[in-house]
Amino acid sequence: MAVVAVWKCDRDGAMFDNKKDAEEHDKMLELAANITALIERHIEGINEQAGEEIGLLLAKRRDALAKACKGKPEALLEQKENGAHEGGEETVTPFVANQ
Repeated sequence: MAVVAVWKCDRDGAMFDNKKDAEEHDKMLELAANITALIERHIEGINEQAGEEIGLLLAKRRDALAKACKGKPEALLEQKENGAHEGGEETVTPFVANQ
């Protein structure tokens, strides 16, 4: 029987096959939580679920959002819709992604 090392994110339980991807995912979730808090503080009447979805969307698209803020607004439209990172595949391991 083989032993497979995986890294689990405490925030959402996602599992990764390397530490770098796990830490990147954790930072993205922390950014999403902070964006959500900002939105809820400044937009009166927004429901919690909508705030969280917006925060997660912006955090996942942070690279494209940064490019858009630096003068390339079309970068937001070029971003992939499936949640994959700009450079490649989604890093969540398949056996956990469907739970």
